[in-house]
Amino acid sequence: MIERYTRPEMGALWTDEARFRTWLEVELAVCEALGEKGEIPAADVAEIRARADFDVARIAEIETEVRHDVIAFLTSVAEKIGPASRHVHYGLTSSDVLDTALALTVVRALDRILEGLDGLMGALRRRALEHRSTVMAGRTHGIHAEPYTLGLKLAGWYAEMGRNRSRIEAAREEIRFGKISGAVGTYAHLGPEVETRVLERLGLRAEPLATQVVPRDRHAAVVSSLGILGSGIDRIATEIRHLQRTDVREVEEPFGKGQKGSSAMPHKRNPVGCENLSGLARLLRSYVQAALENVPLWHERDISHSSVERVILPDATILADYMLHRLTGIVDGLVVHPEAMRENLAKTRGLVFSQPVLLALTRAGMTREEAYEAVQRNAMKVWEGGAGFRDLLAADPEVRARLSERALDEAFDPERALRHVDAVFERVFGGESEAPRSARLAPRSEDRSGRR
Repeated sequence: MIERYTRPEMGALWTDEARFRTWLEVELAVCEALGEKGEIPAADVAEIRARADFDVARIAEIETEVRHDVIAFLTSVAEKIGPASRHVHYGLTSSDVLDTALALTVVRALDRILEGLDGLMGALRRRALEHRSTVMAGRTHGIHAEPYTLGLKLAGWYAEMGRNRSRIEAAREEIRFGKISGAVGTYAHLGPEVETRVLERLGLRAEPLATQVVPRDRHAAVVSSLGILGSGIDRIATEIRHLQRTDVREVEEPFGKGQKGSSAMPHKRNPVGCENLSGLARLLRSYVQAALENVPLWHERDISHSSVERVILPDATILADYMLHRLTGIVDGLVVHPEAMRENLAKTRGLVFSQPVLLALTRAGMTREEAYEAVQRNAMKVWEGGAGFRDLLAADPEVRARLSERALDEAFDPERALRHVDAVFERVFGGESEAPRSARLAPRSEDRSGRR
């Protein structure tokens, strides 16, 4: 992944230095396990442990000749160790080292992603509790539907990120498998007890039945979980982008001091952070297809997956880490405009209360079809530029024959529409949902048209 989207801690896991260091970690664990069995003299194990190292530039130089990265690595290590290096890689095939080391690296990368998710979820929780009662229009198909709160929107994102966290935790467990079972997984040269010792040292579990490689459905599960995470991040980013539009302007991503929005138009405050996240999500999702295509390999192994994984595993984890960090900053600094939310909610002059009126009429004895026709008839007049919705209903003889002034007031009461917000918060946050409301729900409209 390019430097622009690489955070140092995650990027450090995928450098050549880190890759070879992890390979060496596996090789040393095997030597120590064989030493415990008495198959390598203790003095040689000590020599290997003391002198084992490599030179990245030397590995690259050797690889240009041998055209095999593991052999180049082993040659460089042998040059550092000396005669005792004859024990290194004993009974192993390249994939014993590669797949076991890759599992270690992916687990460490996922640990960083889980930390990033915790940070994002903390920001979402804080802002959700802050705006539990900040009333806005709920929208379906981009059209005002019924009253909603910004806190509910944020709480929904928090719940989704919790599901992403569970998926990534599961993927972490699924990838935490290595193998030290030889060229086709038959333990022809080292027994299963050596594998058990090695993997216990490394904090991994043994693949129940490996071929030459750990099956790639495990890696596909990791990348799939990251792809779903990317889509969740994209959902949040896309919503913020919609709500930041000039004609909506209910929230804005933070705009820093000295930041410029356009080379041509000095007034611009564009949602560039969220647009960046939407774009990167497309890239992250694209890796899922490649990971799925890595699952079918020829016989006990071919190498078609290797080149793909050199790209998608570093890139997917680095991107997910960057995206979580950037979105956390956006959520933390999200600028909220409650006044614009109230103004926008009033633009449809009470239409967001059409369903309470419909239900009130059915409770009063109308058939659903009759009630729907009466409510829609008046609602269409509002769309066409007529009076406010409540005024039209109050002037409709068929409606007034069924509903009193008080019944209409109740139908147009936003507090009644949002009376179960706290119950939803309890479901999402449990005991953590207890927090003082930042403000009371919006009062009823000052006139009967729905205007404020």
